[in-house]
Amino acid sequence: MSVPGLKPVMSLLDLLSLKHAEKSFYLSKCESYHDETSIQRAGRTSSSVASDSMIYTVECSFADPASEAEWSDFYSLEKLPALISVSGFHTSQRFKALSTGCPVYLAMHSIDGLAVLEGDEYREKGGGNFARWQQHITDWHRNLYGGLERAPAVGEGDHLVVSAVGPESLIEMGLTPDRMRAVALEKFPENRWLAKLDSSIRLGVDTLPKDVHLYAPMTAQLTSGSGAVLRTQGA
Repeated sequence: MSVPGLKPVMSLLDLLSLKHAEKSFYLSKCESYHDETSIQRAGRTSSSVASDSMIYTVECSFADPASEAEWSDFYSLEKLPALISVSGFHTSQRFKALSTGCPVYLAMHSIDGLAVLEGDEYREKGGGNFARWQQHITDWHRNLYGGLERAPAVGEGDHLVVSAVGPESLIEMGLTPDRMRAVALEKFPENRWLAKLDSSIRLGVDTLPKDVHLYAPMTAQLTSGSGAVLRTQGA
């Protein structure tokens, strides 16, 4: 066995035979290797960011109750289909937070990289603004994350759980979280873990730790070439 190797591989029997100190060292090397390869996939420069599949998130709240429903319909029925038609966009879906302490609305897109957001097609199809409702947008945050190529599709009755404080609470729920690392735009939170919560699992919002948030889907997940058909589930 060669523990210091750059690509640690060990059978379960080998791992069980290790002494405690050796096992801890080996597992730390595995975690370090996973982190390094995740960083390499995500990219540290704009050139590498531009070439990898990533997750683009847009979060905001809305300050005008009188026009909020109209804005939300525009977002779900016009803006989202326009965005999924942009070259380099692969999936798009909207969510609404059920927990407090975070922006009310979340849009999650799978895209090819930063270059997509810097292109003319993205801007021409409404990317980066909310038309006449822009003045009512508050708590607006945009991030680009590496480490996950496709956002999970969250269906009606299911939920999305997102943590900014580590995967432990999601694992305790019986979930298998995916880790994302911020590589462009605001780059905060620096790390996020997310998982789809099946409708069979009941979770009380009041029991969630700080900085762990629960979201309900507002639309079906659009995919490129899907014809942009939505199932609106409320604003």
